[in-house]
Amino acid sequence: MFTRHPANPLLTAADLPYPASSCFNPAAVEVAGEVVLLMRVEDRAGRSHLTAAWSRDGVGGWRIDPAPTLAPDPARPEERWGVEDGRITRLVDGRLAVTYTGYAAAGPLVCLALTDDLVRFDRRGPILGPEDKDAALFPAPVGGRWACLHRPVLGPEYVRRDLWISYSDDLRHWGDGRPLLPARRGCWWDADKIGAGPPPLLTEHGWLVGYHGVKATIAGGIYRFGLALLDRDDPTRLLARGHEWLLAPEADYERVGDVPNVVFPCGWIVRDGVVHLYYGGADSCVCLATAPLADLLATLT
Repeated sequence: MFTRHPANPLLTAADLPYPASSCFNPAAVEVAGEVVLLMRVEDRAGRSHLTAAWSRDGVGGWRIDPAPTLAPDPARPEERWGVEDGRITRLVDGRLAVTYTGYAAAGPLVCLALTDDLVRFDRRGPILGPEDKDAALFPAPVGGRWACLHRPVLGPEYVRRDLWISYSDDLRHWGDGRPLLPARRGCWWDADKIGAGPPPLLTEHGWLVGYHGVKATIAGGIYRFGLALLDRDDPTRLLARGHEWLLAPEADYERVGDVPNVVFPCGWIVRDGVVHLYYGGADSCVCLATAPLADLLATLT
């Protein structure tokens, strides 16, 4: 379904203007005619931060911020072990909302920062407590409230890793959480755990949701990418869910790396009816794949 770009991998740690171990799992947004990727970068100590890369065509000619764009704040205990896996949503008022995972001894949790330019950030701190991650905001209020997809970990008999939706009146206080998309059990490609990918995309058929699914094998987990469709006015209503994955680790740069057999999309941009999906390969590089939006919707409608 998706076509890998021949320039893959677009970015690796060797492209960064400072020493790092790896770069991967990029959020994506368009700013003033440029594609901006907010990549997760793991430094050589093992902590992660977020760094922006800017490009006119979203493929090459990258200008990478000379220092971390969003680094762990020493004054914030929830970020002591790093900040990871951002998603960027352009809100209806023009602001950019960055959801990311804060990591510390208490476990991963969801944090939010607002920005106009990806230079200055208004950090709102944790919005969903541990253990929680893979959060993606809807761009506009739904039914008068902001909505967010996220993946809490629940137990104890069976550790559930399902996709949830929660709501807020002010982007600060979140609640009314409920399960939305369960990880399937058994032989499925998304049977072990799932998590939100890029922010939901509003289409004529409803909210298009991309998510990663993991299948546990004797050799480790395999991370693949699939789609679901939510009702436009009530996103708690699941309209459709694809039975098959649409992107899986097949190329060498997806199968070999710090974490083998991983495609992990965190951002997409639609240009001229084509979805440009930006993803991390094997937790080691930044990649791009494309597919017509109409073809993706046809798998669900």
